[in-house]
Amino acid sequence: AFLDLSGPTEIKAVWKGSITLPCFYVPVDNLVQQTLTWSVAHDQSSGTIFWRDGSEDHVLLSEYRDRISVPKDTPGNVSLIIPNVEVSDRGTYTCQVTWRTSNNSLIAKEITTKVEVVKVAATKPIIRAGELGLTVPAGASTSLMCEASGSPPISYRWFRSILGEKVLLQSSGAKLVWDSLQPSDSGMYFCEAANR
Repeated sequence: AFLDLSGPTEIKAVWKGSITLPCFYVPVDNLVQQTLTWSVAHDQSSGTIFWRDGSEDHVLLSEYRDRISVPKDTPGNVSLIIPNVEVSDRGTYTCQVTWRTSNNSLIAKEITTKVEVVKVAATKPIIRAGELGLTVPAGASTSLMCEASGSPPISYRWFRSILGEKVLLQSSGAKLVWDSLQPSDSGMYFCEAANR
Protein backbone atom coordinates (compact mmCIF):
# COMPACT_ATOMS: atom_id res chain seq x y z
CA ALA A 1 0.00 0.00 0.00
CA PHE A 2 1.29 3.43 -0.90
CA LEU A 3 0.75 6.27 1.56
CA ASP A 4 1.87 9.86 1.36
CA LEU A 5 1.10 13.05 3.21
CA SER A 6 0.28 16.14 1.19
CA GLY A 7 0.27 19.82 2.14
CA PRO A 8 1.90 23.13 1.15
CA THR A 9 5.55 23.91 1.92
CA GLU A 10 4.79 27.50 2.91
CA ILE A 11 1.81 29.51 4.15
CA LYS A 12 1.39 33.22 4.76
CA ALA A 13 -0.92 33.86 7.70
CA VAL A 14 -2.52 37.20 8.49
CA TRP A 15 -2.02 38.42 12.06
CA LYS A 16 -5.18 37.93 14.18
CA GLY A 17 -6.70 35.84 11.37
CA SER A 18 -7.24 32.07 11.34
CA ILE A 19 -5.12 29.56 9.42
CA THR A 20 -5.35 25.92 8.52
CA LEU A 21 -2.08 24.01 8.02
CA PRO A 22 -3.18 21.33 5.56
CA CYS A 23 -1.98 17.76 6.07
CA PHE A 24 -3.83 15.03 4.15
CA TYR A 25 -3.51 11.41 3.16
CA VAL A 26 -5.74 8.97 1.28
CA PRO A 27 -6.80 6.21 3.73
CA VAL A 28 -5.82 2.65 2.77
CA ASP A 29 -7.88 -0.35 3.92
CA ASN A 30 -5.22 -2.46 5.66
CA LEU A 31 -3.41 0.47 7.33
CA VAL A 32 -4.66 2.00 10.59
CA GLN A 33 -3.55 5.43 11.80
CA GLN A 34 -1.73 4.97 15.11
CA THR A 35 -0.38 8.40 16.00
CA LEU A 36 -0.46 11.95 14.70
CA THR A 37 2.07 14.50 15.88
CA TRP A 38 2.23 18.21 15.08
CA SER A 39 5.46 19.91 16.15
CA VAL A 40 6.91 23.37 15.58
CA ALA A 41 10.36 24.92 15.39
CA HIS A 42 10.39 28.65 16.23
CA ASP A 43 13.42 30.96 16.07
CA GLN A 44 14.58 30.06 19.58
CA SER A 45 12.60 26.99 20.59
CA SER A 46 10.89 23.88 19.30
CA GLY A 47 8.48 21.32 20.66
CA THR A 48 5.52 19.05 20.11
CA ILE A 49 2.25 20.99 19.91
CA PHE A 50 -0.29 18.22 19.44
CA TRP A 51 -0.32 14.46 19.78
CA ARG A 52 -3.15 12.08 18.89
CA ASP A 53 -2.90 8.46 19.96
CA GLY A 54 -5.90 6.47 18.79
CA SER A 55 -8.81 8.66 19.92
CA GLU A 56 -6.93 10.59 22.64
CA ASP A 57 -5.85 14.16 21.89
CA HIS A 58 -3.13 15.95 23.85
CA VAL A 59 -2.00 19.58 23.44
CA LEU A 60 1.49 19.70 24.89
CA LEU A 61 2.62 23.32 24.42
CA SER A 62 0.82 25.74 26.73
CA GLU A 63 0.71 28.62 24.22
CA TYR A 64 -1.43 26.44 21.91
CA ARG A 65 -3.74 25.04 24.61
CA ASP A 66 -7.44 25.91 24.11
CA ARG A 67 -6.53 27.44 20.72
CA ILE A 68 -5.76 24.78 18.18
CA SER A 69 -7.86 21.95 16.77
CA VAL A 70 -7.42 19.00 14.42
CA PRO A 71 -10.44 17.51 12.58
CA LYS A 72 -11.61 14.14 13.86
CA ASP A 73 -14.49 13.24 11.59
CA THR A 74 -12.77 13.20 8.18
CA PRO A 75 -10.45 10.21 7.69
CA GLY A 76 -7.16 11.32 6.15
CA ASN A 77 -7.59 14.99 7.12
CA VAL A 78 -5.15 15.70 9.97
CA SER A 79 -4.78 19.43 9.32
CA LEU A 80 -3.93 21.82 12.15
CA ILE A 81 -6.27 24.81 12.66
CA ILE A 82 -4.87 27.87 14.47
CA PRO A 83 -7.38 30.69 15.13
CA ASN A 84 -6.32 34.19 16.15
CA VAL A 85 -2.76 33.90 14.82
CA GLU A 86 -0.04 35.72 16.75
CA VAL A 87 3.31 36.89 15.36
CA SER A 88 4.95 34.36 17.71
CA ASP A 89 3.20 31.53 15.79
CA ARG A 90 5.61 31.89 12.87
CA GLY A 91 7.95 28.94 12.38
CA THR A 92 8.28 25.56 10.70
CA TYR A 93 5.51 23.08 11.47
CA THR A 94 5.85 19.33 11.01
CA CYS A 95 2.94 16.92 10.56
CA GLN A 96 3.93 13.30 11.27
CA VAL A 97 1.62 10.31 10.97
CA THR A 98 2.33 6.66 11.80
CA TRP A 99 0.23 3.77 10.56
CA ARG A 100 0.12 0.13 11.66
CA THR A 101 0.07 -2.47 8.91
CA SER A 102 -1.84 -5.77 8.98
CA ASN A 103 1.38 -7.60 9.96
CA ASN A 104 1.94 -5.15 12.88
CA SER A 105 4.82 -3.13 11.45
CA LEU A 106 4.77 0.68 11.52
CA ILE A 107 5.03 3.16 8.66
CA ALA A 108 5.79 6.83 9.39
CA LYS A 109 5.60 9.85 7.08
CA GLU A 110 6.04 13.56 7.69
CA ILE A 111 5.78 16.89 5.87
CA THR A 112 6.85 20.36 6.95
CA THR A 113 5.17 23.71 6.32
CA LYS A 114 6.82 27.07 6.92
CA VAL A 115 4.46 29.70 8.37
CA GLU A 116 5.05 33.44 7.96
CA VAL A 117 2.82 35.89 9.82
CA VAL A 118 2.12 39.16 8.00
CA LYS A 119 0.48 42.24 9.44
CA VAL A 120 -1.92 43.68 6.88
CA ALA A 121 -2.16 47.43 6.62
CA ALA A 122 -4.79 48.50 9.13
CA THR A 123 -7.81 50.11 7.53
CA LYS A 124 -10.70 51.84 9.27
CA PRO A 125 -14.09 50.21 8.81
CA ILE A 126 -16.11 51.53 5.89
CA ILE A 127 -19.85 51.02 6.23
CA ARG A 128 -22.02 50.47 3.20
CA ALA A 129 -24.96 52.84 3.62
CA GLY A 130 -28.37 51.28 4.12
CA GLU A 131 -31.61 52.38 2.49
CA LEU A 132 -33.39 55.32 4.05
CA GLY A 133 -37.14 55.20 4.52
CA LEU A 134 -37.90 51.56 5.28
CA THR A 135 -41.64 51.00 5.82
CA VAL A 136 -42.76 47.80 7.56
CA PRO A 137 -46.27 46.82 8.75
CA ALA A 138 -46.87 46.51 12.52
CA GLY A 139 -46.46 42.99 13.88
CA ALA A 140 -44.05 42.01 11.11
CA SER A 141 -40.51 40.82 11.76
CA THR A 142 -37.56 42.57 10.14
CA SER A 143 -33.88 43.22 10.59
CA LEU A 144 -31.34 45.87 9.76
CA MET A 145 -27.92 44.74 8.56
CA CYS A 146 -24.72 46.71 9.01
CA GLU A 147 -21.89 45.68 6.71
CA ALA A 148 -18.41 47.14 7.07
CA SER A 149 -15.16 46.37 5.30
CA GLY A 150 -11.75 46.93 6.92
CA SER A 151 -9.20 45.16 9.12
CA PRO A 152 -10.73 42.46 11.31
CA PRO A 153 -11.98 42.05 13.93
CA ILE A 154 -14.88 44.50 13.45
CA SER A 155 -17.42 45.09 16.21
CA TYR A 156 -20.80 46.74 15.74
CA ARG A 157 -23.08 48.89 17.90
CA TRP A 158 -26.60 50.04 17.08
CA PHE A 159 -28.11 53.35 18.20
CA ARG A 160 -31.54 54.87 17.88
CA SER A 161 -32.29 58.58 17.71
CA ILE A 162 -34.77 59.59 20.42
CA LEU A 163 -35.58 63.32 20.73
CA GLY A 164 -32.38 64.18 18.92
CA GLU A 165 -30.27 62.06 21.29
CA LYS A 166 -28.56 58.86 20.18
CA VAL A 167 -29.52 56.03 22.54
CA LEU A 168 -27.46 52.81 22.58
CA LEU A 169 -29.44 49.67 21.78
CA GLN A 170 -28.79 46.24 23.26
CA SER A 171 -27.65 44.68 19.99
CA SER A 172 -23.90 44.38 19.55
CA GLY A 173 -23.93 42.35 16.34
CA ALA A 174 -23.97 43.40 12.71
CA LYS A 175 -27.69 42.58 12.61
CA LEU A 176 -30.48 44.33 14.51
CA VAL A 177 -33.58 42.10 14.66
CA TRP A 178 -37.26 42.68 15.56
CA ASP A 179 -39.59 39.70 15.95
CA SER A 180 -42.75 41.80 16.07
CA LEU A 181 -42.57 45.48 15.17
CA GLN A 182 -44.64 48.06 17.05
CA PRO A 183 -45.43 51.64 15.96
CA SER A 184 -43.18 52.75 18.84
CA ASP A 185 -40.21 51.18 17.01
CA SER A 186 -40.44 53.89 14.33
CA GLY A 187 -37.46 56.20 14.17
CA MET A 188 -33.95 56.73 12.89
CA TYR A 189 -31.37 53.99 13.56
CA PHE A 190 -27.58 54.26 13.36
CA CYS A 191 -24.89 51.65 13.13
CA GLU A 192 -21.33 52.15 14.34
CA ALA A 193 -18.50 49.86 13.28
CA ALA A 194 -15.15 49.78 15.08
CA ASN A 195 -11.89 47.87 14.88
CA ARG A 196 -8.44 48.07 16.42
